[in-house]
Amino acid sequence: MKKILFFLLVFFSFTRIVFSENGVANCDLCGYCPPNPPPSTWEKCQKCIYPNASSDYTSGETLKISGSDEGAPPTPFPGHQYTMLGCIGTNLSSFRQEGAAAGVVQTLLNIVFSMVGGVAFLFLIYGSFIIITSQASPERLNYGKKIIAGAIVGAIFSISSVFLINLLASGVLKIPGFQ
Repeated sequence: MKKILFFLLVFFSFTRIVFSENGVANCDLCGYCPPNPPPSTWEKCQKCIYPNASSDYTSGETLKISGSDEGAPPTPFPGHQYTMLGCIGTNLSSFRQEGAAAGVVQTLLNIVFSMVGGVAFLFLIYGSFIIITSQASPERLNYGKKIIAGAIVGAIFSISSVFLINLLASGVLKIPGFQ
């Protein structure tokens, strides 16, 4: 029953976004669905995937569908994808360009290792909170120490893996695109 409800939810939300009339979509890929106002991140998204469109959302340029494909979503600028992490370039149609694949790998590594560092910092704060609120309870004190030790070991592992990957990619293998 849950699978059916999930399928119906996905199907109806997809049809709400995709089905259109007269070459104009109901919603653009940045979340603007007339007559509602656009979301707060609409301007950044519009600059990323609709750079040639007007910054005035009421013009409806981001809702236009190129071609005669009825029911298609609006046409974004090729080679860009807007995510919660910001605008990411995805234009890798030609891997003959020197450093194209390494640039994508470097971007993904930067994102992953930044997230790992953030999680390690949050665990340091959590472990410190456990120790501070332990009220001299040996079990809670040891638990907090283990959390802090794990966060420090994880951060050291993450930093050393970034160093090792960059050393191997740029120094040993001389892959273009790595810094």
